[in-house]
Amino acid sequence: MSKRQVSGWLLFLFIATFSVVFCFSYYPTKGRLYSLENRKGFQQARIALSSLDTTENVFVSATNLLLGNSLKGLSFPGDSSSTLASLTDYDYQQQLRSYQIQEEDTLGSLAEKFEVSLDTLAWANDLSLSAVLQPGQYLDILPVSGILYLVRSGDTLSQIASAYQARAEEILIFNGLDDSNVLLVGDLLIIPDGKKPTEAPILTPVASSYFILPTNGYISQGLHPYNAIDIANECGTPIYAAAGGTVQKAGWIAIGGNRVRILHSNGVVTYYGHLSKILVASGQKVVPGQQVGLMGATGHATGCHLHFDVRGATNPLTRYSLGTVLQY
Repeated sequence: MSKRQVSGWLLFLFIATFSVVFCFSYYPTKGRLYSLENRKGFQQARIALSSLDTTENVFVSATNLLLGNSLKGLSFPGDSSSTLASLTDYDYQQQLRSYQIQEEDTLGSLAEKFEVSLDTLAWANDLSLSAVLQPGQYLDILPVSGILYLVRSGDTLSQIASAYQARAEEILIFNGLDDSNVLLVGDLLIIPDGKKPTEAPILTPVASSYFILPTNGYISQGLHPYNAIDIANECGTPIYAAAGGTVQKAGWIAIGGNRVRILHSNGVVTYYGHLSKILVASGQKVVPGQQVGLMGATGHATGCHLHFDVRGATNPLTRYSLGTVLQY
């Protein structure tokens, strides 16, 4: 046998051995991912960003859960207890549906309609299982049975998974995260099959004078995901920081368009979406009333308005009824 033939056989044996090892190490993980992807809700979370579901009184008000849920790798953090709330700027977008209740609707019929558990509907909307629904009222609908969780300061993945009786790896997979993606205070996680703990996180109490009005205009949409109120006015209307703090994120995302997120000293986060122009940068300190941008209709918006949501506390604009004119 010639040296060339010997070299060829050695190369063949090396490739064959490597292939066997790769298959045994990769496909068990791949199978687990495939199984999770086929669960109810995972495919629903792949809704195209350009689509808007207006069938049967449903509209997508804050999408796209995972932007395809593609993982950058199959590895997971070596230490799942590492702090999530203080590291990189992972820009997470949730898919929530907001559904307007009709005359014949009950929690049971809606749970069946959207193929989620009764508990999921009740937990997401702070309702008892015996609650009587009011026509015209809006409910938040999760894409899968489980819990919508707001990341708070000091949270760790292992703590979240333990508190909600869920698996840390499933949380990572469902939310499209890997070891290069960690969350900030104010980010949202969907916990598949999560169970509500006996003692759920409570809202941060905030004095009525803590937040100032973020802009001028009128209330064009009442409370909708996530804890948001819309204020409409002409494009270019100044947008102000509702309280002092540090800019967490400032930039463009597909649904929110140009948006700014501010972390305040009490751990509450405010979000300003659909801006025509951003006037601050990530990491910048802002004071109450400082201009952070201009009103616009960027991202998924039907007209010039500010999408103002408050994460971790009551939205102060809920005290105003639809159509109320606000003057900064």
